[in-house]
This record gives sequence, structure tokens and C-alpha cells, in this order.
Amino acid sequence: MARRKRQSQDILTKLHVQHAMDKANDHTETGSFPMVRKRGRSGRRSLKANATRMRLLTSVLIAVMCALLSFAYMIQINNTKSTYETMSEDELVRLINETSNQVQSLEQRKSELSSQLDSLKATADKQAAAQKIAKQNEETNGILSGRLPAKGEGVTIRITKGTKSDVDASTMFTLLEELRNAGAEVIAVNSVRVVTSTYIAQSEDGGLICDGTALETPYVVKAIGDPQALANAVNIAGGVGSRLKVKYGSTVTVVTEDEVKIDETRAARQYRYATPVE
Repeated sequence: MARRKRQSQDILTKLHVQHAMDKANDHTETGSFPMVRKRGRSGRRSLKANATRMRLLTSVLIAVMCALLSFAYMIQINNTKSTYETMSEDELVRLINETSNQVQSLEQRKSELSSQLDSLKATADKQAAAQKIAKQNEETNGILSGRLPAKGEGVTIRITKGTKSDVDASTMFTLLEELRNAGAEVIAVNSVRVVTSTYIAQSEDGGLICDGTALETPYVVKAIGDPQALANAVNIAGGVGSRLKVKYGSTVTVVTEDEVKIDETRAARQYRYATPVE
């Protein structure tokens, strides 16, 4: 009996010890899988702290690089200064002389280029002026010689066939001369351009011939010049207009116009004997 009682007490003692160990193990974090705790605001704060540390580190690196560059630049300047400082007086004088010679050479080259530029500009201006004068002379000569058409203020004169007799060549030529004396610059009769060598002759049938071209009635004379002066030259009392009306019975109409176009032209005359004076 005593032996069984002792065994029962040993068993209870073991059970109490095992129960105590199991209870202690319940408070110990063991097992195949580690315990994971949820991150709260402390995790976010750690991320922000990391970003702040990275920005701070970047700023520090940039500042260090700038400081290194500044240091290198100052070393270079000091080296340059020290190079000049270590040169002898003769070397400095030679360097100054070489620099002065280079400056003088550049100034001389600049002066030469400026002179060439002025010469080119003067030549271009002369050529432009000569071309302008040549063009003006060509236009003037072309108008005077009848090679070019012309337009401007003037008059248009219409003369019908005479009811009493045919208009003779002398009267028609007088009309042209009166227009020229009144300042007419360009004249055309029907389809013939009037030039310095123009003539008017009488044909066998009583008509008129101008520079070899037969003139049909009514005669149309166009003249460019001062419209009022040209009209007065024709309509003046006792003038050529009155003679055409009274002597030949023709109707003379003079119309002043702001723009008279004379498209009639003729080829330039070839001179056989006359040549320009050099």
C-alpha cells in the first residue's frame, strides 16, 4: 500500500511538472511559421524617413561635387597665375611683344578687309547707278525712236473726210508740227508711229500716205503731253483746226484724256553714215 501511494504521488508530481512546462511553452513564439505582425503607421513613417534620407544624401553628394569642381577651378587659376609668376622678365617681355604683334596684325587685317568692303560697296553703287542711267536712257531712246509703246496724259484728235475737198498732206503735217510745238512727246497717226523722220505725202487718188502707209479716214491722231496745251494748239482761233473745218469741211473733235495709250511701234532705224562720237 505504501508503495502504491508513493507511485501515485510520483505520477501526480510528474503531471504537475508537465502541466507547468506546457503552460510556459504556451507563452513562447515557436513553430514552423514565424509570427507576422501587422504594420501600422510606423511602417509608413519608416518609408517617409527613407525617402527623406535619400534626398538628404543626394543633396550632400551634389554639394560635395560642386565643392570639388570649385576647388579644381581655383587650382587651375592658381596654376596659371603661378605660371606667369614663375616666368622671367625676359620671357614676360617676349610674351607681351608677341601679343602686341598679333594685335597689330589683326588690326591691319581688319583695316584691309574694311577697305576691300568699301571698294566693293562703291563699285556696286557705281554699277547700280550706271545700270539705272542706262535703263533710263534705253527707255527714253526707245520712246523717242518709236521702238517702245508709251502711255500718259494727252489728247485724241478725230478728223473726218472733208466735204469740200480732201485734206492735203501739208495741212496734216502742219497739225503734227503744231502738236510737237505744244509739247507732244509721242504721236501716232492711225497705225503709224510718228518719229523725227516721219513724212506725209499725197497719194494719186487724193488720199494721204504716212511713212509709206496709206491713211484711211477718219484720221485719228493720238498725242501724249499736256492735254490742255495740246487741245489749245488745235482749237486756237485761226489755227490748224479752224483751217480743217473752213477750208476742207472736216469735223475736228479733240478729246483730252488722263491716259492715252500709243501701242504703235516701229523698228529702230539703221544709220548708214552717222556714228556715235566716242
